[in-house]
Amino acid sequence: MQVQYKFTDTEIKKLLKENFIILYDTREQQNQHILDYFDKKKIQYKKQKIDEGDYTAIISARPDMGIQRDLYFNVAVERKNSIDELAGNLGEKKDDYRDDIRLERELKRARQRGTMIYLVVEDKNGMDNIVNGKYRSQYNPKAFEGKLASIEINYLKGLRFVDKKDVGREILKLLYYSVMEALKEKTHDIEAAEQIN
Repeated sequence: MQVQYKFTDTEIKKLLKENFIILYDTREQQNQHILDYFDKKKIQYKKQKIDEGDYTAIISARPDMGIQRDLYFNVAVERKNSIDELAGNLGEKKDDYRDDIRLERELKRARQRGTMIYLVVEDKNGMDNIVNGKYRSQYNPKAFEGKLASIEINYLKGLRFVDKKDVGREILKLLYYSVMEALKEKTHDIEAAEQIN
């Protein structure tokens, strides 16, 4: 049985303050600067396998508010630690010209599951560096820019180029406000704690 639940503004504020947790993928590497930012802002986080993206957020169970289990949201942030990494991902060789690159397959799968993906690249001058070929890769700047535009149009909710020192703030902002809007805009189906067979 499904129970529909609509949150009040007061409940939303309480949930975001007390039960908002950022999850980061077990494969995510070199992210201590991001975790340090979360610590500084007193944001709860934990390492967990994530199917889409590198970061997502949940509202942890809150039985006193009728939330018996953690609430998951269809939003994720895919982080690239540099333009070089992004160029490497988009310029990877394929066994068959019909195959999509791994990053594109992941984004396509996320879209099919209804997950909004934001791509955050740690390079505040990212687009200028792409256009001017200032990255380590054989990938042609025009092809790189075209592939990135195609991916952005087809699969992304947003693309951000940010300074490394600001990436934690950007990830937090995108996830926090995505969860807040999801809680505001609709009712949520929450499985009842006991089901009658």
